Parts: sequence; C-alpha cells; structure tokens
Amino acid sequence: MLDVQLSELLGDAPAGVGEALDLVAGLDDALTLGLARLGEEPAAALAALAGALAGTPIGERVGEAVEKVSAGSVADEHLAALAGARAALFGAVHDALLARLDGALGRTRATWEAGAGKGEVADNLLAGCRVWLRELAIVGWRGVDHDLVSSADQTIEALLAVPELRGLAVLLDGLATELRASSPVATMDRLPARRWADLWTRAMLLSQHGPWHGGGADEVSGRLLVLGADVHEHATVVRVQVHAILERGGEPGRLVRTSVAAAKVDTIVGPTVWRLLGGHPVLLAALAEHRSVDITDMPLLPGGDLVWHDDRARTGEEADPFAIARVQLAAATPPAVTPLDRHPVRIAEPVLVEGYKSDGQTIDLGGNKVPLDLDRLPSCGPLTPALVKASTGCIGLVRWDGGRWSLQPLALQSAVKKQPVTVHNGDWALGPTDPKAAKAETRNGDVVAVLRERAGRLLRK
Repeated sequence: MLDVQLSELLGDAPAGVGEALDLVAGLDDALTLGLARLGEEPAAALAALAGALAGTPIGERVGEAVEKVSAGSVADEHLAALAGARAALFGAVHDALLARLDGALGRTRATWEAGAGKGEVADNLLAGCRVWLRELAIVGWRGVDHDLVSSADQTIEALLAVPELRGLAVLLDGLATELRASSPVATMDRLPARRWADLWTRAMLLSQHGPWHGGGADEVSGRLLVLGADVHEHATVVRVQVHAILERGGEPGRLVRTSVAAAKVDTIVGPTVWRLLGGHPVLLAALAEHRSVDITDMPLLPGGDLVWHDDRARTGEEADPFAIARVQLAAATPPAVTPLDRHPVRIAEPVLVEGYKSDGQTIDLGGNKVPLDLDRLPSCGPLTPALVKASTGCIGLVRWDGGRWSLQPLALQSAVKKQPVTVHNGDWALGPTDPKAAKAETRNGDVVAVLRERAGRLLRK
C-alpha cells in the first residue's frame, strides 16, 4: 500500500545526512565570507571537512587544499578539491535519500556505467572560467560588486561561441546575472548562499576539463507514454520537462525525461508562455490531447534524458496518464543518476497517489501526512490550490528539499460541483481550455506576436 510506503519516507533522515549537510554549511559559510579572510570558525569548518573525508579517495587532496587555503594560498587545484569535496558530500546524501525512496516504492534503479568522456577542449576558455571562479571564492559572496561580476562577461561570450561549452556558459551567465542583480551583495540581509555555492561548485568542476557527457547518447526508438509535465517559469526563460515511460520492443518500460525551453521576457506570463514553444508541435499536442508519442532515433543520454527532436516524433493514440500510471509506473525502471547530478534537490521521482484526503497543504494517507509543494504550480496551466485541496488522485513528483520530503502535483483527479474532473499541467499547451483563461488571453492580445514583430522591425533598421 502506498500509505505504508510513504511512512517509510516520513521518518528520520538516513544516518549521517545531518552531519554531511553541516559540513557543507561550514564550507558555504567560508565561501560567503571569502577564503582570503578566513576567521576562526570558517577555518575550523574547513578542518572538519578535511577530517571527515580523510579516509576517502579524495581525502589526501582535500586535506592538502584545506591546509594551503588556511595558510592563505588559494590555487585552482585547491578550489577544485574543495568543490569535489562539497559535491561528494551532497552525492552521499543524495544516494542515501534516493535509496530510501526506491526502497519505499519498490523500484530497482538502472546501474550507472561509466563511459569514456570527451577530451579536453578550449583550455584557454576553461582557464578564464577558473580565474573568475577563483576571484569569487577569494573575496566571498559578501565581497562581490558590479566590477567583479562584469569581469566574467567576455569569458561567457567566448564560451557561448563554442557549442560544447554552452552549458557551462549558461551556468556561469546565470550565476553572474543573479550576482549582478544582488550587487553590492554586502548590503543584503540574507544570501542564497547554498544556491550560489551549488552553482559555483558545478561550474568549478565543469571548468576543469570541459563538458562531461558520460559516454554520449544512444539513439532509441519506441513509444513514449506521457505521465506529466513539470513547468519551470522564470522572468527570462520557460522550460517544460516531461516525465514519461519509454516502451521499446519487448523490454520493460523505462522512466525517462525530455525538456524543451525558450527565452522570454517578464511580460509574457500565464498560458501565453506555451506560444514560445510552438516549434515543438508534436510534444505540445501530446500534452494537450493526452496522446502517446512514437519516436524514432531520439538521442537518450545516460541519465535518462531524451534530447527532444520534434521531427523524429509523431503523435499516436490517446493515452490516459492516470491509466498508464496505474498499470505501468510501479514496474518501470528509473534511470541511473549521473555523477554530477547527485544532489538531493535534483530528486524528482514520478509517483501515483490515490484515495487520500487533502487540507490544501498536505495529503493524508491513512494517517501519514505528506507536504504538498504548491509553490511549483505553474501559472500557465489549470492546476490551482483549490483543485489540489479537492483532489483524491494525483500524479506528482516526490522531492526532497529543506530537510523534508514533499509531493509536487503534475496532474489531479478531483470533483467540481460533484462532477469528476481530471486536470494536467500540460492541458493548455495548445491554448487554454478554461473559458475564463481563454477570454483573458484574448483580451490581452498576442503578446508574443507583438514582441516578435517589434524585434523584427528593430533588426530591419
């Protein structure tokens, strides 16, 4: 029974999780103040980090890095060791939590198999990244100002020109944008220290030898059965990540993800954001019409992500996500997690829960209350807190953040005026089906078309 399974998650965290997170917090405090002016507490935190990892394969390098940094010598190899130590701690926490989740759900995860990565590329550009990341670590977040942020602009522009390094470029650009918006950081009351340290850590590791692909992608063909869509909305970008089961031949179903994204401006909000993704009509139709998708030679990365090509897909027959989840989700094989993605906040596992009662903030399954993550409900879809409260069935993502498990709804079965209703995040992918939302969009006009016309006019001048 699912309520019994969830009760296994709601107890205390696995042994050692709290201690590992405390070690990470100590390193994050040091990065906040800056490694150039380590006080007594940050120095003790770094020493504790070195002591905790002393018996691991990276223990010697971490110990040397802590010794050098504490003495005032901050070199690239020392920062790489600290970033590796931080990633290793989060990786251990991730593995413990995911093992508990898989055990509770009765899932057997695919085994990670290391592949040959690509060789080094553009050493000068990677060195430029490390210079900026080193300066950030030396001055600390509290020491960041506009001049330091702007010093990364040239490097980011050069990275964007190299296809293999665009992922790193976007990562650095995102960090620089957040720092620029917060500068001077010294005046901020509260800092997103863990988030910035997460971005710094990943960038530092990626800037050592360039992009890491885990052996590249396999081309797969088969039938994609959509479970739900997780919509990420920001002021300047929207991304839709679709969770699905991949069937091919007589093999057991595999849990996969695929994502499409588009740049936007902050005036494009609500259902209008779907128009930015019009270059993916097959995927949008599958979401809006609840259809399966037949794919041919679609690249599948080792971590379970399909690289979406709309021209390699065609919509199939109707496929009810709730029926799919009831019949196939429990037996589907979840993908292995790539080493760089082993972080607890990246846990997002699709589940089906039914027969519960909700107070709008939690769902109650036989006395076990699971918190709902309502902050992730997108404005471009029909899901609302009121529907969540009235629901009795949910396809959602189990997440772990802030020291607790939660459930993010992707689709709901509910009752409105005593009539059964089923709603999904992707229902409005081809336009809003709710009369009020459709009327509001018509009244506001086609913002996307207006902006594109104005942009074209500017380019013609």
